[in-house]
Amino acid sequence: MTSSSTPIIIGLTGNIGVGKSAALDVLRKLGAHVIDADKVAHGVMLPGGRAYDAVVEAFGPGILLDDGRIDRRQLAAIVFSHPEQLAKLEAIVHPAVEQAVQAEIEAANAPVVVIEAIKLLEGGLKSICDEIWVVTAPEEVQIARLMDARGMSETAARRRMKAQTPQAWKAAQADVVIVNDSDLATLERRVTEAWQEMLNRRKTDRSKPS
Repeated sequence: MTSSSTPIIIGLTGNIGVGKSAALDVLRKLGAHVIDADKVAHGVMLPGGRAYDAVVEAFGPGILLDDGRIDRRQLAAIVFSHPEQLAKLEAIVHPAVEQAVQAEIEAANAPVVVIEAIKLLEGGLKSICDEIWVVTAPEEVQIARLMDARGMSETAARRRMKAQTPQAWKAAQADVVIVNDSDLATLERRVTEAWQEMLNRRKTDRSKPS
């Protein structure tokens, strides 16, 4: 996909509690332009956003706050209790997010762009990535992080984890797997090593005759 004048696009994903945000911070420090797809999704549902009108039309004015913004808690309560409603919401929001992400990539002035999305592999963003990086962590480490950082009970943490696509399925599709089972210094070292290996790999690929 890439040429010498276009950025390398890395898709970064992983399940809840594995430390994707921490890995993304390291990549930002290394010089990547980072895009948090979850924040983009919030933006497209704000008044005037790409998906706002369609979401309100699909779910009704009852999901609106007094100031006209979508009540994301109320919307979440609707869609996470009914799979068909979640599918309807994703059918509206995902294309809008992809369009917004593509626009940000085109405006970015960096040699590497990293898109972080929890459903990267399940949606259309995967197709625009040159490499897929997956962050993983042992189940007990995930649970401990969710209990500590988010105040979840162990039962709630296990329920959230069980609702997600298995880590092994994501890792099997990855070009790079980063295991985050230790402290932040170890994670930073592993991400930095993967970054340098990626740059070397891409430099070699681009030097090969086409």
